[in-house]
Amino acid sequence: MTWRLIPPLEASGTIQMAIDDWLFIQNEQGKHPPTLRFYTWLSPTISLGRLQKKWPSSWHNLTWKKHPIELVRRSTGGRSVLHQGDLTYGIIIAINNRKTLDIYQQICQFLIEGWLSLGIKLDYGTAKRGYIHNPSCFNTATVADLITPDGSKLIGSAQRRGKKSVLQHGSMILSTDKTLFETIFNQPAPWRLGLFEQLSNNYSLEMIIGVLTDTAKKYFNTDFIIQPLSSQEWHNIKNLSKGYRL
Repeated sequence: MTWRLIPPLEASGTIQMAIDDWLFIQNEQGKHPPTLRFYTWLSPTISLGRLQKKWPSSWHNLTWKKHPIELVRRSTGGRSVLHQGDLTYGIIIAINNRKTLDIYQQICQFLIEGWLSLGIKLDYGTAKRGYIHNPSCFNTATVADLITPDGSKLIGSAQRRGKKSVLQHGSMILSTDKTLFETIFNQPAPWRLGLFEQLSNNYSLEMIIGVLTDTAKKYFNTDFIIQPLSSQEWHNIKNLSKGYRL
């Protein structure tokens, strides 16, 4: 089946979460093909997992460089993620009655192959269920996450499952401000600064997106139709976005 490829888009956290969910709902209802997109965040944002019930009250008043940090709710699982200097991917495909871990590993394989072609070897994390007690998604790496050989977590992913479809999206650390991360979570940043400086210096965002897109096309054995969101789609998404801000 031909997939839809939505061109890279920078937008607020509420809009980005609404886009992913709208695409998922349309696919679940049989009204939309499988979709791949890459996106960035208009301003620093913290996204909370769907079932996350606790977070510091101070997060509602955080600022960075004199600008408020947005706080939004994801419809997918997992813990809190800081979106600043990262690249996010989103995929919506059919479930085909597979187990959650199988779907993670099937989708993540294109990320593993794509980053390997960029010179970064990735493997799955090993953290067990105790990760739910850590407020930060990136301070633990489960079997759904991808880490470098030195243990730095490069990609954290999360899912929303329906009866027919699954949404999987994830954050890829590229140039996230280490001091900002440590201030928000009151924990050491779980990555070596040198690696991520190397990524930013050696590869442009456009190059990374291009490589990962080409890898996805080959891995999923599909063709992409490049199609931006239409005016009607934007209307529906903006109406949906009202429920994501905390």
